[in-house]
Amino acid sequence: MLELFFLRNIPDDDELLVGWIEGRADPVRFLSPAEDPIVDDAAFRAAASDVARTGGSARFEVSGEGEVLLVGQPVRFRSDTEAGALLVVTRLEVGRAALRDTMRTYAIVSALALLLVAGAAFLLTGRLLAPLRRLRRTAEEITETDLSRRIPVSGNDDITALTGTVNTMLERLEAAFTEQRRFLDDAGHELKTPLTVLRGHLEVLDLGSPEEVAETRDLLLDEVDRMSRLVGDLILLAKSDRPDFVRVEPVELRDLTEDLLAKCSGLGERTWSIDAAATARVEVDAQRLTQAVLQLADNAVRHTRPGDRVAVGTAYDGSRLRLWVRDTGPGLAPEDRTRVFDRFARADDRDHEGFGLGLSIVGAIAEAHGGRTAWEDPTHDGHPRGSRFVVDVPAARIAEDHRGSDDPTRVLPLPGTPRAPLTPRTPGRPDRPIRQQEDSTWPAS
Repeated sequence: MLELFFLRNIPDDDELLVGWIEGRADPVRFLSPAEDPIVDDAAFRAAASDVARTGGSARFEVSGEGEVLLVGQPVRFRSDTEAGALLVVTRLEVGRAALRDTMRTYAIVSALALLLVAGAAFLLTGRLLAPLRRLRRTAEEITETDLSRRIPVSGNDDITALTGTVNTMLERLEAAFTEQRRFLDDAGHELKTPLTVLRGHLEVLDLGSPEEVAETRDLLLDEVDRMSRLVGDLILLAKSDRPDFVRVEPVELRDLTEDLLAKCSGLGERTWSIDAAATARVEVDAQRLTQAVLQLADNAVRHTRPGDRVAVGTAYDGSRLRLWVRDTGPGLAPEDRTRVFDRFARADDRDHEGFGLGLSIVGAIAEAHGGRTAWEDPTHDGHPRGSRFVVDVPAARIAEDHRGSDDPTRVLPLPGTPRAPLTPRTPGRPDRPIRQQEDSTWPAS
């Protein structure tokens, strides 16, 4: 049986197969490989004798081999005079050396892979973070007096999108700072003129002449009033960005139109009329819109002559409210039709009566409502000449019913329902009754 086993089995590199038979001078009967010095070691023979009789395993040290594991399986013979066993000797140091070699190989490969991944990550991260470094350098180069620097944009990823967003933000900041500097320069220029007038008259004032003192006093008070008006306009423009600048409340557009006509007609001897009057109850800031229309009407008076027509109007389409002032003055040149809404801008530079803030205030009021202002050509509606300045703002409609005009749930009359014609509150100003606008269509423009 042992001979057959040795014929059919080949040991591993770290193994030794031993056929052990007791009762002989040399108990090693079979050996695979055929020669191995370990079988002559005294420690091996002592351990092999014990394991051959009892089975089991044993560990021991062999000189030059290190630790050895011996496992035995006793074999019974027909003769009671002999006993044997199959012994398997495992050189543990050989297996451990192979394991160490494998671990060393894996460690070297892992270290190389880690270095390769770290190098690739470093290169990729540096490439990805390059826009951020450019962003940091650009931000360091930007000063309060120079906002012209921009970050180069390349690629198509999130950092590129961030770069574009930062460039857009820088453009807005530059535009805001430029506008602020221009505004301060213009304001300083406008304030410098009355201050120069004040200083000049005070320097040449003859205190011994009561008449000259009185004339100078009246002139200086007039200049102080101009300065106060300029400062008030600047404060109003500064307050237009505050959230409480506009306070909406229910407003009857028919009544608002009548109020606008009555208030505007006191600005000058003109032929005052109303183009159209909307009939709806909406939520807007009537005081701010009245202020805007009065500013437009004052602008129309300053650019027309006595007897010229100046008309106001309102229209509502269910979601947006339009208020306008139309005049039959000289109109605007094409290059001035958008510029006049800028601060301190004048359509006629020879006109020094105003500061060029009126239309800016109108625009600020419209923007505070979420709307806009615009110049329109009234000749498209058949009017011979002039200008029409329009304030277009969103307005929420309030339903009404029979419980009264002060009740916000009152039902509005159906379109086309006859109503008494509107009449001006200042008799003798308009030369014709007001045309009602009961539907939601805009006047042609």
